[in-house]
Amino acid sequence: MPIQTEHDPRLKRALKTRHISMLALGGVIGAGLFVGSSAVIASTGPGAFITYAITGLIVALVMRMLGEMAAAHPAKGSFIDYARLAFGRPAGYMTGWLYWYFWVIVVGFEAVVGGQIINGWFPDIPVWVIALGLMVVMTLLNLMSVHSFGEAEYWFAGIKVVAIIVFLLVAGAYVFQLWPGSTASLGNLTEHGGFLPHGVASLFTGVVVVIFSMTGVEVATLAAAESEDPSRNIRKAVNTVMLRILVFFVLATFFIVVAQPWTEIQAGKSPFVATLEHIGIPGAGHMLTAVILVAVLSVLNAGLYTSSRLLYVLASNDEAPRWIAGVSRKGVPVRGVIASTLVGYGCVVIAARWPDTVFQFLINSSGTVFLFVYLMICLSQIRLRRKWVENGTLKFAMWGHPWLPLLVTASIVAVLVSMAFDPTMQISLLQCLIAIAAIAASYVLVRMSRARQRGAGCEAQPARSA
Repeated sequence: MPIQTEHDPRLKRALKTRHISMLALGGVIGAGLFVGSSAVIASTGPGAFITYAITGLIVALVMRMLGEMAAAHPAKGSFIDYARLAFGRPAGYMTGWLYWYFWVIVVGFEAVVGGQIINGWFPDIPVWVIALGLMVVMTLLNLMSVHSFGEAEYWFAGIKVVAIIVFLLVAGAYVFQLWPGSTASLGNLTEHGGFLPHGVASLFTGVVVVIFSMTGVEVATLAAAESEDPSRNIRKAVNTVMLRILVFFVLATFFIVVAQPWTEIQAGKSPFVATLEHIGIPGAGHMLTAVILVAVLSVLNAGLYTSSRLLYVLASNDEAPRWIAGVSRKGVPVRGVIASTLVGYGCVVIAARWPDTVFQFLINSSGTVFLFVYLMICLSQIRLRRKWVENGTLKFAMWGHPWLPLLVTASIVAVLVSMAFDPTMQISLLQCLIAIAAIAASYVLVRMSRARQRGAGCEAQPARSA
């Protein structure tokens, strides 16, 4: 089956350039930055901002490779279609279902996190009830129209961007001694155990943690298929991703470790809250909790959108039940949204019933999936570059081909290998490999089933002719 381009008449081009830009802009700002950065600082020390710079460079280059393919051959399935084009149907099937698996688990997880946040304000309401309520609201939003999704994500992302900019302005004023009573000092980078108290290796082991917090930037390439000018919007998103990461992650982390001794940052507690409290901003914890809730709702919204479109792409390529590809009059793949939502509901129930067993397995097994997706993006770009050159469709070239793409590919492999030797990451890698094996087995079973069906059809043909 040939790959369909973004010109699919069943999907509406209701997303505007501002929607795609804000989706890409806010896609990397989430709880992984606001809270997860504490673990990176605790394990790396003041040099944590360099870890963010290294990881951001890897992610930005992967996006550049994806941008090259999207500009040369726009496709509604983005990297799923490129994997299929480069390595055949099995690669597309595996990439699509792995990425779908990642997002539906994220949807359930984020719903639970949102439930926990709201439960802190309204303790009489059970977490699972709140989580299911959030799922219902976001499902209805995604069922309305793609424009509704885009508008919601635009404002969610806008709030996150404003929050991080305000933090940078306040923390920057404190660091540059423009804030009254500032005690910030560059000495905080070296005076409390050294710049890298846990050794140079901690810079790179921290990449494993940091890269998890940068997922989501690639969603813009999927959403672009439903925008006014897909190729232009993808190039615009890719061109600015590096600057966004440098500002939001690297600069924010640098301000945090200069504003106070890194030893005051507690793993599990937001370093953004710790910094604002250190500066003397009253109510910082409550304000950031509200921003984190917005970030959670943003990921939940984007997760439902992404997982439903992935099912749509898979069904369109006969790699999921064909009935899932049905769309409403507004161009929404309603059945894909509902199917993905049902899995999300299931995750919420599992989190309530078996939080430390089944739910923990789902979280661990999905956490490493996107690394394999990034790896497939790199391999697809390397494989398809010659095709774009021969066809004359290379419009947005990846830099330093083939050496830089090979270096990025090797970096991702190195991250996966490092996980195998890190006791804290081994279980996640192992359970992810189990999920990959299960999806691979499902592909074999599906192909065998369809081969038997075709065989049965051929045997029945003479009887019908007679």
